[in-house]
Amino acid sequence: MNYVYLLQSQIDSNRYYVGISNDPTRRLDEHNGGKSIHTNKFRPWKIIVQVGFADATKASAFKRYLKSGSGRAFAKKHF
Repeated sequence: MNYVYLLQSQIDSNRYYVGISNDPTRRLDEHNGGKSIHTNKFRPWKIIVQVGFADATKASAFKRYLKSGSGRAFAKKHF
């Protein structure tokens, strides 16, 4: 199962990060542990939502969508 997850910084609530992983809890620990250069400045992070996909292609497409302008608006409205 592939999960698309949305993180929110706990020190700057306007900072979000969209990622994909087969184990989002482990990945959150890595983000909060400073192992990702893209997220280490705004840690700690919390998971806002995670959506599971059986198909990796669909998970990747949903991640790309959430990173687009309309996807960010969708996430802001629904999550």
